[in-house]
Formats: sequence, C-alpha cells, structure tokens
Amino acid sequence: MPKSIFVQGAISPQKIAESIAKHQSKTAIGGHSIFLGQIRADETDGKRVAAIEYTAYKEMADKEADKIREEAFDKFDLTCAHIYHSLGRIKTGELCFFVFTSSAHRQAARDANAFLVDSIKERVPIYGKEIFEDESHQWKVNR
Repeated sequence: MPKSIFVQGAISPQKIAESIAKHQSKTAIGGHSIFLGQIRADETDGKRVAAIEYTAYKEMADKEADKIREEAFDKFDLTCAHIYHSLGRIKTGELCFFVFTSSAHRQAARDANAFLVDSIKERVPIYGKEIFEDESHQWKVNR
C-alpha cells in the first residue's frame, strides 16, 4: 500500500519548515524545489470564495500519486520527493498542496517539481467544492 499523500485540514507552515529541516543532514542534496498551493479568494458571479472543501477517492488517489512519484524518479535524478494534499475545509489564504523535491542539482529538483504538480492536478482524483461567503457552493473547475 502506498504512503498516503493526504493530511486533514490546512498544511501548516511548521510542517513545511520541519520538512526542510529534516533534509539538512542529507549532504548529497544540492537543490530543493518547493511548490505551495494556496486557496484564492476567487470571485464568481459576484460571490467570493471563502474556502474549498476537498474530498478524494483516497485509495485510488494514493495509488495514482505513488505511480506519478515513481515516474518522477525514473525521469529525473531525484534524491527525495514528497507530496501532501489537504482534505476537508481549507479557508482562503491557507495552504492545501505541498510538493517538495530534492536533488544533487537544482534543475532536476525544479523540473521534477513541475512534473509532479502538473501530473497530480491532471491525474489524481481530488475534488474541490468552492464554498462562498454566503455558504452557497459549487464544484471547483481547475484553471
């Protein structure tokens, strides 16, 4: 069974800092790349988004994310790759997606990070329902 990418609630800045700190002892690493996805206060039909409620088919999503992660290791010279995505209600301004790649050289870390972010968004069954300030809602369409 693959490791789950999901965390309940928003991704805290402390989690990001701890992830970075854990890699300081890995002296073969020369570069890291970090992507942080944050909830925007988009406006639709005059209504502002207050939060996004994330759900997923967890088992299927974790299997696909693991497959994508393995593809990244095959394509790029990576030392580490970590993927975290929120479940539950995440408010505007909070972090919901964290991808952290490390390599001996910066370009591989950057390229792998972009590949992981784009592939997760395209292929992993994670769904977001936009919750507006008036508590009405609609399913999010990725832009």
